[in-house]
Amino acid sequence: MAGTGVPHSVLPPSNSELRRARWAVALVFLVHGSVTGNFATRIPWIQDHTGISAGQLGLALAFPAIGASLAMPLAGRISHRFGARSALRGLLALWTLSLLLPALSPGLYALCPALLVYGATSGMSDVAMNALGVETEDRLSKPIMSGLHGMWSAGALLGSAAGTVAAHAEWDARLHLAGAALVLTLLGALACRGVLDLRSAPEEHPPPRFALPPKSALLIGAIGFCAVFAEGAGLDWSAVYLRDELGTDAGLAAASTTAFACTMTVARLAGDKVVARFGAVHTVRAGGVLAAAGGLLIVLARHPAMALGGFGLMGLGIAVVVPLAFAAAGRSGPAPSQAIAGVATITYTSGLIAPSAIGGIAQATSLTMSFVLVTTLACGLVVGARVLRVPSRTASGGAPAVTGDLERS
Repeated sequence: MAGTGVPHSVLPPSNSELRRARWAVALVFLVHGSVTGNFATRIPWIQDHTGISAGQLGLALAFPAIGASLAMPLAGRISHRFGARSALRGLLALWTLSLLLPALSPGLYALCPALLVYGATSGMSDVAMNALGVETEDRLSKPIMSGLHGMWSAGALLGSAAGTVAAHAEWDARLHLAGAALVLTLLGALACRGVLDLRSAPEEHPPPRFALPPKSALLIGAIGFCAVFAEGAGLDWSAVYLRDELGTDAGLAAASTTAFACTMTVARLAGDKVVARFGAVHTVRAGGVLAAAGGLLIVLARHPAMALGGFGLMGLGIAVVVPLAFAAAGRSGPAPSQAIAGVATITYTSGLIAPSAIGGIAQATSLTMSFVLVTTLACGLVVGARVLRVPSRTASGGAPAVTGDLERS
């Protein structure tokens, strides 16, 4: 196992330890999502506080993705050096505490590096928790990754709700985010106590600080790219679509975004049972069909109800793709953390370019044509789902990793 970047345990964990580890890593995902939800709701306050224009804000908001892309390859080396549990505990604490940095920034030149750090700690903790999620799934011999990402989505919704209350009450974002950072740091530390304590063997070589992801990760990442592009289009543009293309009022338009996010959350929380029954490849193919059908409904919609149904189908179809992409990356070769970092980088890039790409196409043609592109990418899920069928890794101690239904095609 030299150079894997994912530590292993000397003694296989007991069944009770595995069950505790599952719920502990689920809580980690919830905490991670809550940071994002809290931050997103206070972006308007941060813009007003720093006095920057909309264009400058758009520039600043590119820095989290840049920081994440640069830092994610380091997560495997940190886990090798300190062990998976200690690495996750430290990286998650840095991420939760970095929530306060943007609100403390007095202007654009301070905000950009603050968001760079915010993104870097987000990306490293993201890779660490997904790698531990894959390891836990292997030892449980049943799919859990969709549920873990469902917990992330639930955390983002909870964080958004808390931030909405704080914004409605006109609380200073520095006080709100400081309190959220403190609570989430403590909750994250408690959660990390229960995750698997995996450590590298003394003879293992540390993974490289920076390395190109393996070819298998690039193919898996392409599937994640399609799903995250559709997710970004649904979350960022659904309300605009209903308002501008179908003439709905602001309340109904905003409800489309909430409905899309809720659909994805519920589908992810229920997704593990579907994956266990039908396998990853069949699940993603069916999801691609649903997402493409939803996109077609959106494009052809002449009534708000038709578009709302389309966005619902799209959210349902793409919900489990990214969790399954991370799971497949973690088993795609001898360097799981490197592969997960590669897939995460591609998906982060997709999330970064999707909103601007949709806007650019809408400016040149129409918003309807933008969703023709989204529908086409959804069809890519149907065609490319087979790349998620990868050989299972062997869990430590000789026990077989997740097999059977999870890897069926």
